[in-house]
Amino acid sequence: MRIIGIDLSGPKNHKDTVLAIFKQEGNHLQLVKWANNLNDQDILNEVFEQSQLDEVVIGIDAPLSYQDGGGDRKSDRELRKFIVGLGMRSGSIMPPTLNRMVYLTLRGIKLSREIENLNASYPISLVEVHPGAIIGSRLSKQNIEYVLAYKQEQSARSFIRNWLTEQGLTQLPVEIEEESHSIDACAAALGAWHWKDSSYNVKWIFPASPPLHPYDYCC
Repeated sequence: MRIIGIDLSGPKNHKDTVLAIFKQEGNHLQLVKWANNLNDQDILNEVFEQSQLDEVVIGIDAPLSYQDGGGDRKSDRELRKFIVGLGMRSGSIMPPTLNRMVYLTLRGIKLSREIENLNASYPISLVEVHPGAIIGSRLSKQNIEYVLAYKQEQSARSFIRNWLTEQGLTQLPVEIEEESHSIDACAAALGAWHWKDSSYNVKWIFPASPPLHPYDYCC
C-alpha cells in the first residue's frame, strides 16, 4: 500500500503545496518521495504513478466539500469542539467558504474529483484530514505545546519530526523541519494510514455523507 499525504495550498500558491509519499512496510511507513511547489497536474501525475504500483490511500489537508448556504459544515463544528478539548486553538478550523479559505476549498474539491477519474491500476481512496489535530490527538498532554508552536518555531518542528518517526514514519529528512507544510504533509499521511489500516484507529472521524460531503473527515 502507498500512503500519500498532501498539504494543499490555494491554486495560486504552488510553493506551499507539499506532497509526501510513503510505502507501507509492515508496521512502518517508509518515505519514498517528498516534494513541494506542485501544481494540480504535478499531483495527479504523482498519484497516477503510485496507483500503477499498488493501492493508494490519500490524506488531503483541505476542505473537500462545503456547506450549502455557507458557514461551517457539521464536521467543522464537531472537530473544533474536539481539538479545543485537547487544549488546541479553535481558530485552526475555519469554514470552507470563509474568504481566506474559499480558493483552497475550490482546489480541494476540484483535485479530489480529478483523482477519482484517474485510470488507476489499483484502488485509490481519499480522506480529508486535519494535520494539527492528527498530531495533537496523539501527543501526550504534557507535550501539547509543540502542536501549538510548530507553525512558528523550528524547535517544535524538530520535536514533531522525531515524534513522527516514533509513530512509524521512517527516513524523514531533517529538511522537513524547515517549514510547517512538510510536517503537515507527513502528518496527513499518518492520519490517512490510521484511517485505512484496520490495525490502527483514528482519534476522531466524521463519516462521509454523500452526495454533498462524499469523503470521511478524520484525525
